[in-house]
Amino acid sequence: MTFVITQNCCKDASCVPVCPVDCIRPVAGAGELTGTEMLYIDPATCIDCGACAEECPVDAIYYEEELPAEFERFLDINARYFEHTPLTMEVQARGDTHAAVAPGSLRVAIVGAGPSGCYAANALARVGGVEIALFERLPTPFGLVRAGVAPDHQRTKAVVEVFDPALTSRTLRCHLNVAIGRDITHEELLAHHHAVIYAVGASQSRELGIPGEHLPGSHAAADFVGWYNGHPDHAHHGFDLSAQRAVIIGNGNVALDVARVLLTAPDELRQTDIAEHALDSLSDSMIREVQIIARRGPREAAYSVGEFLALGHLPGVDIVIDSDDLEPQPGDDAETAIKLAIAREFAQRPQQPENKRIVFRFLTSPIEVVGDTRTEGLRVTRPGGETDVIAARLILRSVGYRGTPIDGVAFDSNSGVVPNDGGRVLGEDGLPVPGVYVTGWIKRGSRGVIGTNRSCAEQSVRKLWEDFDAGALTRVVGDQDALTSLLAQRVREPVDWQGWCAIDAAERQRGEQVDRPRVKLVDLTDMLAAVMSDSTTAS
Repeated sequence: MTFVITQNCCKDASCVPVCPVDCIRPVAGAGELTGTEMLYIDPATCIDCGACAEECPVDAIYYEEELPAEFERFLDINARYFEHTPLTMEVQARGDTHAAVAPGSLRVAIVGAGPSGCYAANALARVGGVEIALFERLPTPFGLVRAGVAPDHQRTKAVVEVFDPALTSRTLRCHLNVAIGRDITHEELLAHHHAVIYAVGASQSRELGIPGEHLPGSHAAADFVGWYNGHPDHAHHGFDLSAQRAVIIGNGNVALDVARVLLTAPDELRQTDIAEHALDSLSDSMIREVQIIARRGPREAAYSVGEFLALGHLPGVDIVIDSDDLEPQPGDDAETAIKLAIAREFAQRPQQPENKRIVFRFLTSPIEVVGDTRTEGLRVTRPGGETDVIAARLILRSVGYRGTPIDGVAFDSNSGVVPNDGGRVLGEDGLPVPGVYVTGWIKRGSRGVIGTNRSCAEQSVRKLWEDFDAGALTRVVGDQDALTSLLAQRVREPVDWQGWCAIDAAERQRGEQVDRPRVKLVDLTDMLAAVMSDSTTAS
């Protein structure tokens, strides 16, 4: 018997070091991307001890005999990975934890409380003597785990529990509702810390560069995701759900999330933490078909095996594959072959006229958003120059993200990242900037999943320790009390960790009243009121 990794895998790799027979793959060193979409367990080597399942932060690992019906296919998927890539004992160990340092000798600011920032905090908090200050412009932590992961992926969101030891440590102070550049400058951060790690992500959606792209009704998919997840920047947005068809340009996992949310029955969504305003709008939605447009063929599809397979379990939804190029080729890797096999199965399923539909259109390039005063459709072209207009009042582009410049820090406008060498920020002269580091999407671009940020953060923190050991982080800086006094003068309503706990408790209490995981507060005023209410009660 064996344990099996399934759809929810976050690639955090917490399971890897606890496996006594070293049968989980692929594994990479700090800062390296493995090139696969999830991890796999070799069924021929697994001794079914269960250590991996106990360690998994998102409950993605099951004993073979306890696999839920919708995950049974993953037994075959895990086995097929190792048929293609036989197991070898070549695991690269994670870096050793640095020895404790003298109190006050290393103060580190981390800007951004999403997964990459929290993983950096985890890595630093393991070392005694390090003082950490975590900054976030919103009153809530966890970034894309809270505002990007689809509401029906509640288990994936459980990854935040691995950050609790660091975020509740006495050596870490949370400064939420504090914006760098507005409330405190880059230079002031450096004046109070020996090192600053920017983990600010990549919040700007890439554009298509086609006519009509900004007509009303044509949006970035990220805006729609932020809207249904209750992000304060997007909660006020409106989306036209009055027509029967929506179009998504791009076929990564975000596109699949959006398609799934658009077509999931309201009663199913009501069991999640989707924002109330989105639930109300989607309950009245007329959309019955979502077309997913991809420039390349199914062999180059960007979605993951797990997310693609999961679409086939949506009740009352047919999956239509518009391609006849679904046969595997000798050069295909394991995941590509599996995705093609799933596509062939979808293509062979009988369709039901009463069902909703997700249509995958490959080798289809968008050339114009059509409409006079608002979006009416998308003009596309196919190989050979054939053009077509897909009628739709809602078009969402899901073609990736790019970072935005940070005041006082060099920025590569072409790639949308901060220039860096393994996490060390490089200046305009191409040389490392003492004490300044990056991690996450602002470091490497919008690649990888939540757990990828662990390896990325560990690489950046390793660079920081190299500089510390070399004596490059020995400046005299202000202490945390001086920083707190400065912020008290600048920030009207700062939020600390206890403040976030008050928001969290208020949302969970609201959820209990309607039998949901939580009902999110989506307005900053309401969030701060929850903090103030808790503070008043405590006093």
